[in-house]
Amino acid sequence: MTTALQQRPHSDLAKGRFGQSRYMIRRKFFKIFGGAFHIYDEAGNVAFYSKMKAFKLKEDLRVFTGEDMQQEVLTIKARNILDISATYDVTDATTGQKVGALRRKGLKSILRDEWLILDVNDQEVGTIQEDSMLLAIVRRLLTNLVPQTFQGAVGGAPVFTFRQHFNPFIQKIALDFSADTSGRLDRRMGIATAVLLCAIEGRQQG
Repeated sequence: MTTALQQRPHSDLAKGRFGQSRYMIRRKFFKIFGGAFHIYDEAGNVAFYSKMKAFKLKEDLRVFTGEDMQQEVLTIKARNILDISATYDVTDATTGQKVGALRRKGLKSILRDEWLILDVNDQEVGTIQEDSMLLAIVRRLLTNLVPQTFQGAVGGAPVFTFRQHFNPFIQKIALDFSADTSGRLDRRMGIATAVLLCAIEGRQQG
């Protein structure tokens, strides 16, 4: 595990896979077909695993408890094919109930990525935004080696930070929910957001 996320013993951690405040996501670059993400808890153990299927016109991401993919916990599905302002429904795979949705602000995201967090009725409850317009333009026009950072907010209050760490071979992302002290964001939506950002940004960066 990377030193970007200090490992802690299980006795110090909140219970449950969705109960952690910080996670580390690892994605291998140069994977020819599809992609895979391991999400580790603060003790350095795999909390979630997601594997993308290659050549899908309509995004369909699944999140499992481990690499064996025996227990599915979340489903993230695009409503339309190749939509610049795509909406992705997030469903709890264990109950079949919709948790919420994520909608990309297509035109705005051309230069600087911006997303909306929607509730089960498609009402806007929060936003996700790339760190700065200047850095976003540098990434798109000059180099994709500048790590990305996204900030998530619900009701105007910060709820998470998604921060890449530069590594030429393995994409490492620190996912931090510690700002969400009042539990404004359903952690299932938080994990789904991280997986979707990894998938979308990984595809854009090759």
